[in-house]
Amino acid sequence: MQPAVLPDLAHTHTRPVHWLATAAAMAAVVAGAHLLRPDAATASSTPPAVAAASAAVPAPDPAAVTFPLECRGAPSVVASKASGDLDGDGRPETVAVVHCDAGSGAPPHGVYVLTHGRQSPARVVATLIEPGDRKNVTGLAVRDRAVTATLLGYSSPDVPSCCPDRRERVKWQWKGGKFIRTTQAEARSV
Repeated sequence: MQPAVLPDLAHTHTRPVHWLATAAAMAAVVAGAHLLRPDAATASSTPPAVAAASAAVPAPDPAAVTFPLECRGAPSVVASKASGDLDGDGRPETVAVVHCDAGSGAPPHGVYVLTHGRQSPARVVATLIEPGDRKNVTGLAVRDRAVTATLLGYSSPDVPSCCPDRRERVKWQWKGGKFIRTTQAEARSV
């Protein structure tokens, strides 16, 4: 049996005009896809109107606040701060770690939540850690409407204030009109 002879088809021979037509068609598809692409995706669960409102309102400035500390004439120091929307109202709050400027040693910290006041630029609305608790705070962060921090403390009153021997990772979340504290990991010795 002899192989079948196929006719010579004109469209099987490429010419420059074919390449130009293909390039023009591809350019049109790419340009069309660019013009018709969907809006960029975001990972936020915050409604756009709330997100726009929070972008317009700056976070409270701890420098504008008088903290409820008894420093006996010494100034207070904001050791660290973090901001974010903790209660879902679209306005950022600031969490500040504050201590008295003792000059030496490791004075205990207070952790305060600030929001914008009606009459003042910022005010304290919650105390997460009292200085009387004898804790020092490291690793403060605000993410996903929660405050996280590492608390350094003491196993007994006999432990010198320079050398905390307990470490605890904690988290606070706004639920039911108040901040609820949970421990993220079992407390352990340093």
